[in-house]
Amino acid sequence: AHVVYTGIDADRPATTSRRVIEDVIRAKLGFDGLLMSDDISMKALGGDMRERAALSFAAGCDLVLHCNGDMAEMKAVADAAPALQGKSRQRCDEALAKRKQPEAGFDPLAAREEFDALLADVPERAVG
Repeated sequence: AHVVYTGIDADRPATTSRRVIEDVIRAKLGFDGLLMSDDISMKALGGDMRERAALSFAAGCDLVLHCNGDMAEMKAVADAAPALQGKSRQRCDEALAKRKQPEAGFDPLAAREEFDALLADVPERAVG
């Protein structure tokens, strides 16, 4: 998340904080799975997209999300993205190997209706 945990790193949000990612998430919590940033196109981080992506990767994110579909921004993020290799590649391969195929007869329209019905019961302030 793009949250500043002042007791851990008062200068950087978690997304770009090596202290949060390496010291807390990886070391203290022992999480060795694939770590993906929150959407860097949100207005919570400073700098341009290339800088946001570079800082997120440098902090220890394996993948960086950019979700708004702006092609110039996507190119900037891609320019900052390192090749997926080493431990990050291993984590990605392990995560992909855990995916399950939908059951036979999966109906995406029915699933969407079910999802929409579930969201209808959630107060609007809780979903955006």
